[in-house]
Amino acid sequence: MITARSSSDRWFDLVNYTLLAVLMLLVLYPLYFIIIASFSNPDLVNAGKLWLIPRDTTVEGYRRIFSDDSIWLGYRNTLLYTGLGTAINVVLTLTAGYALSRSDLPGRGLIMFLITFTMFFGGGLIPTYLLVKQLGMLNTIWAMVIPNAVSAFNIIITRTFFQSTIPSELLEAAVIDGCSNTRFFMRIVLPLSMPIVAVMVLFSAVGHWNAYFQALIYLKDDELYPLQIVLRNILISNDVSGNMIDDLANLSEQQRIGELMKYGIIMVASLPVLILYPFVQKYFVKGVMIGSIKG
Repeated sequence: MITARSSSDRWFDLVNYTLLAVLMLLVLYPLYFIIIASFSNPDLVNAGKLWLIPRDTTVEGYRRIFSDDSIWLGYRNTLLYTGLGTAINVVLTLTAGYALSRSDLPGRGLIMFLITFTMFFGGGLIPTYLLVKQLGMLNTIWAMVIPNAVSAFNIIITRTFFQSTIPSELLEAAVIDGCSNTRFFMRIVLPLSMPIVAVMVLFSAVGHWNAYFQALIYLKDDELYPLQIVLRNILISNDVSGNMIDDLANLSEQQRIGELMKYGIIMVASLPVLILYPFVQKYFVKGVMIGSIKG
């Protein structure tokens, strides 16, 4: 039976849609502005004459960006750190979350207490740096993937998902059929847990892709810098140099092209994540909601 909507319901929907539309514009417009600014005349951008559509379009910024070796090197390093770090994060998080979801795990309460304790108390930057140094990971790729290999927050989300999604009766039936714990996890648990796997992949990949502080602290060799450090040097230190603008003799022209390239580099650094998110969005929402509602 369909109930007629009252005028107050319609006004409520109107207000909701209006507020959501305004919030969407506030979120999307800065990204849209960066896109059109990366293709527009930097003089018009600096003069505040660019609002909705590109003006005096040019691809000079992107041409110079992709002709510079430091950008490609940073891209390669970031892809390596993201791929390796995400694989380590997901494997450790899923295995730890599943083990802690099992009621027959000895000392489960103590282990969860110790994991939760790390969310409130930590050694700090200096002890962490000394530990990384003593382990011989300074100025290596391992400094980018090992220190943050496990997140207590992600383990808790994963454990909650397994507890609320994988019934104990399923394990009992599998054991009766002669299935081992490892085989049960690989063949039954993981195929049923694609939402939380996608969530962990998204969390880990975005975190590694945007990571720069670890590289700033632990890396000294320019050859190991990720893309975010290259971007930081350009945006904060105005370090647009090398093959990018050295062929421009005029200082003012170098500044113009440098401003144009800054917007282009932001897009180059953000594009992979923007492409990835729509494909995992449905798993992301489903996984988080199942863990939060049933946990």
